[in-house]
Amino acid sequence: MNIEITNLSFGYDDGNIFKNLNFSYHSRDFLAIIGPNGGGKSTLLKLMLGILEPQSGKISIDSKPPKLAKELIGYVPQYIPVNKTFPMSVLEVVLMGRLRSGLFKFYSKADKNMAMQALKMVGMQDFSTRGIGALSGGQRQRVYIARALVSGARILMLDEPTASIDTQGQAQIYSALKEINQANVGVIAISHDINMAMNFATKVAYVNSGSVVLHDISNLDNREFINHLSKSHTHFCDVELALNSCGCASHKE
Repeated sequence: MNIEITNLSFGYDDGNIFKNLNFSYHSRDFLAIIGPNGGGKSTLLKLMLGILEPQSGKISIDSKPPKLAKELIGYVPQYIPVNKTFPMSVLEVVLMGRLRSGLFKFYSKADKNMAMQALKMVGMQDFSTRGIGALSGGQRQRVYIARALVSGARILMLDEPTASIDTQGQAQIYSALKEINQANVGVIAISHDINMAMNFATKVAYVNSGSVVLHDISNLDNREFINHLSKSHTHFCDVELALNSCGCASHKE
């Protein structure tokens, strides 16, 4: 499954963001989008989602414009407000991804099986009966990823999925996204956690001042070290992650 951006131009009232941009993505990749604030990361994602329309040029998702390819895309925004007192279980939240036309319905056994499978993919199957308001921020974010998955999405697009989540929670979310990508679902994620993203993504796009510079980083993989930090340390340090070293006798380089 491909996304093709051809000769795209887009800007707001205060000036152009992109001019004659050409860019392509294949769903076999886990793409991390990085860059400075105001550089165009969110704008690029919104264009691919069809939330924004290019002023010229075109975007196609499997030869369809984004608005006609919505069923192929699962979107997880940066912040989803939650009423912690609202009595909705994790499973019920995920099942909302099976809704069509925004109407409530009775869910079939197949719907529930799909929801549990999606929760399993993000490591949250044991929380299915827990109230959504009782979860941590990182746990809720994994539930929202499962909700996007259960819709049948072929590509997940996420806007800073680990914002305001601690480093260990970030690793759990990126690990889940990596497994999802390896299960033949495309992943495109805006990230401010550059060290974490580069240890899980296969490609990274640096977006700034109207340009998109793509790098293949599929040969980088520090997940074994990240797993060591998760299991063997009471802390999870960004500096250790950046250096790929913890000075721990049990960790062999």
